[in-house]
Amino acid sequence: MEAIDWSKQSILLTGGTGSFGKHFCRMMLEKYNPKVIRIYSRDELKQHEMRIEFKDDPRLRFFIGDVRDGERLLRAMHGVDMVVHAAALKQVPACEYNPFEAVKTNVHGAQNVVDAAIDAGVKKVIALSTDKAVNPVNLYGATKLCSDKLFIQGNAYAGATGTRFACVRYGNVIGSRGSVIPVFLQQKESGTITITDERMTRFWITLDQAVELVLNGFRYMEGGEIFVPKIPSMRIMDLAKAIAPECEVKHIGIREGEKLHEALTGEDEGRHTYKYNGMYVIMPSHSWWHRKNYVDAKKMPDGFVYTSDANKEWMTVEELREIVFGSQDVSEVNANA
Repeated sequence: MEAIDWSKQSILLTGGTGSFGKHFCRMMLEKYNPKVIRIYSRDELKQHEMRIEFKDDPRLRFFIGDVRDGERLLRAMHGVDMVVHAAALKQVPACEYNPFEAVKTNVHGAQNVVDAAIDAGVKKVIALSTDKAVNPVNLYGATKLCSDKLFIQGNAYAGATGTRFACVRYGNVIGSRGSVIPVFLQQKESGTITITDERMTRFWITLDQAVELVLNGFRYMEGGEIFVPKIPSMRIMDLAKAIAPECEVKHIGIREGEKLHEALTGEDEGRHTYKYNGMYVIMPSHSWWHRKNYVDAKKMPDGFVYTSDANKEWMTVEELREIVFGSQDVSEVNANA
């Protein structure tokens, strides 16, 4: 499989002003020199701030638009080769309180991306999924599961047009908006941090790894796959020790819609999951998809599940401290432990 020459590719990035979107742009501009990246989002202030942050880089274009608006999305996709769909309503409580809005953005928006990509002749589309789409217990997870299905089955609508769709699915992104790390850092000042349940485990991935997963997805995809990274787990109590070893821990009980442990593949998906180039790849189950790649892929056993509590790779307290504070500050944190 040949590497992609990104200097010849025009990319549309929905939700491009978010944590992932900005890091994606930073990595692409520094390492891969794409022809152009079109940022598609609905917040003009964030776009203005991003334009300043990136010093008006001529390879960036900024489009005001909402994924709910199919016509605007189609206009933005004209002349685009690749699409990264990162736009979503992601806050679990907000989705629970505003369920119709979550469906409009996460489900109807996904359909609009599929339709616009096919009509505009886009070559490849990758949508960002989440661990919460596996056995969902909240509305956000349910809408993302539906979104995943729409993108996978979108290949059937594309037919002979050549447009292909795939997903990437990962857990919590270290340091992103909504991460527990900023919460712990803020609570540290008060001398008390809150934890919902001390048994809790989570998958962790860096923004660099998340971007590389998307790029690998573009490289290997034939359509219909869900790419899952092999990433470490961490215990919530270890993260608390890493950030605030001197603080009192207050247990507040598990929140509605929250899981003790996370899963990146479901049991039913295990029958179609392969290990390939440092990733797990969940293949579509339909017999009419014929694969050319993945000749060296190893099929996982029936019933395979990839969960944060049964993971073989774990982050230590020391590793978590270094991620949060950086290597220069670790010795100081250790001294206070």
